[in-house]
Amino acid sequence: MRLVLFDCDGTLVDSAALIHEVMVRTFAAFDLAAPVIAETKAIIGLTLDIAIARLLGQPHVNDRALAMTAHYKSIFAGVRQEPGFEEALFPGIGPLVAALSRRPGLKIGAVTGKSRRGLQLIAGRHGFDTVFSISRTADDCPSKPHPAMVIECCEGLGIAPRDTVVVGDAVYDMQMAKAAGAAALGVAWGYAPVPALVEAGADHIARTPQDIHDWLELQHA
Repeated sequence: MRLVLFDCDGTLVDSAALIHEVMVRTFAAFDLAAPVIAETKAIIGLTLDIAIARLLGQPHVNDRALAMTAHYKSIFAGVRQEPGFEEALFPGIGPLVAALSRRPGLKIGAVTGKSRRGLQLIAGRHGFDTVFSISRTADDCPSKPHPAMVIECCEGLGIAPRDTVVVGDAVYDMQMAKAAGAAALGVAWGYAPVPALVEAGADHIARTPQDIHDWLELQHA
């Protein structure tokens, strides 16, 4: 039995516009200069309080970061309902997940810096709630790149990390996979530059969702 664990934002869905807009409004509410989109993309994947602390230039989560985290969460759902902020699947992701879900000897799960509620909304909208065998979120584990999300998913399904692949677009995903003893598969359509993924330990870079399918087939051959 093998396990494929997908990151969510930047890997399955394109949520950068939504996350950035909520971040801009949060910084404005605290009379702070808003981050630029590149700065926001760089922290996507981290647990929210740590992400905001990074944007504030703080080495640790402080009271301001916690207050901003609470504000971000309070306005997120409202912004999400506005036109133009739908968390759409990247092209080809739907067919890929459907194909992998039908493969014998393979389980699919999710490891994300989103909240449990956030993952459930996306999984429900796109039909992933019926194919994800297990998941871990920011509500369950320490922030990436800590390996707990991967290790707990492996333990929950009785699958060894060496038989597990983490698919993600962030440096934190690659580092998390390596720390857990899993394979790291980076995707080129997300928010981190490909060279950064390679430097962080990616075993392979997928240029399209079909590349993920083909790489998994090759590893199983």
